[in-house]
Amino acid sequence: MRHVTTLLPLLCSAATSAYAQDGYPVKPVRMVVASSPGGGTDATARILGPRVSELLGKQLVIENRPGASTRIAAEHVTRSAPDGYTLLVTASTHIILSSVFKQLSFDPLTDFAPITQAIVVPQLLVSHPSIPAKNVKELIAFLKARPGKIEFAGGMAVASNPHLAMVLFMNMSGTNMLSVPYKSGNAGLGDVVAGHVPVTMANPLAALPLVRSGRLRAYGVTTANRAVGAPDIPTIAESGLPGYEAVQWFGVLAPARTPREIVLRLHRDIVKVLQEPEIRSRFVADGAEAQWSETPEAFGRFMQAETAKWAGVVQRAKIPKQ
Repeated sequence: MRHVTTLLPLLCSAATSAYAQDGYPVKPVRMVVASSPGGGTDATARILGPRVSELLGKQLVIENRPGASTRIAAEHVTRSAPDGYTLLVTASTHIILSSVFKQLSFDPLTDFAPITQAIVVPQLLVSHPSIPAKNVKELIAFLKARPGKIEFAGGMAVASNPHLAMVLFMNMSGTNMLSVPYKSGNAGLGDVVAGHVPVTMANPLAALPLVRSGRLRAYGVTTANRAVGAPDIPTIAESGLPGYEAVQWFGVLAPARTPREIVLRLHRDIVKVLQEPEIRSRFVADGAEAQWSETPEAFGRFMQAETAKWAGVVQRAKIPKQ
C-alpha cells in the first residue's frame, strides 16, 4: 500500500500531462479578472479574449471577481484545478500583496504559474502650473527646499500604484511630500487641476489632454522608455532621476502545478495576439502598451524582481501592514 500511495501522485501527474498534450483545450477556459468591469485589468482580458479564443479553438469566458486589492480573484484561482481551464488576469498589485497585508491565504509567487506579462501602463508625473519648477531637476530642488510641506494626490489607497510610484520618486530623489488620499484617481487629478493639491502621478490618458491645454505641467513618464502615446514627454529617468522606473503592469497567471505543456501553449497564443498591430493599437488608444514576456520563466523572474523592489519601497516608507 505504501508503494501504491507513493505512485498515485506520479500517475496522476503523468495522466494530466498526457491530457494536456492530447487536445487541450477541450472545453471553455475561464479568465478570472481581478477587477470590476471597465478597469485596466478587465480591458486587458476583453481585448485579448476574442483573438485568444480563436487560436485556442474554445471560448474564453471572462469572469470578474473584484475586491480586496485583487485578493478575492487570486484566492479563487489558487483553489481551482491546475488544468489550464482557470486563469487569472491581474495587475502589478498582485506582487505587492505580501508587503502590505499581514495575512494572505496564498503566496503571490509560489501558488501561481506565470504565463506572460501583457501590458504596461505608465504614470505621468504632473503638477499645477503654479509650481515654478519646469523639469524634474528643478522639481527635486523645489521639493528639497520645502521638506514635508508639499502635498501630492496619492491615489485611491496606501500602496496603490500611483502612491508607491511617488514614494519611489521621493526615496530616490531624497525629497519628502505629504500624501493626500482620494476615492479615485480622477478626483485627485481634479484637485491638482484646481490647484488644491500641487502634484500627482496620473494616468496619461486622463492627464495628457490637460497637459496639452496648459492646465497641468508634465515632468516625465514613469517608464524606462518614452511612452508610445506621448513621445514628446521625457522619462523621469532621463530628465533628472537616473534609474527611476515605476509602471503598472497586467499579466496572466495559472494555478501552480499547471502542466508545462499547457503553460507554453497559453504563452504562445497570448503573445501572438499581443504582437498583432491591431491589438497593440487598441492598447495604445487606452493609454497602455503591449509588453509580453519572452518565456513564462522570464515573467516569473520579473515578478520576483518586482516583489523585492516594492517590498523595499514599502519598508523604507514605513508603510504598516494592514
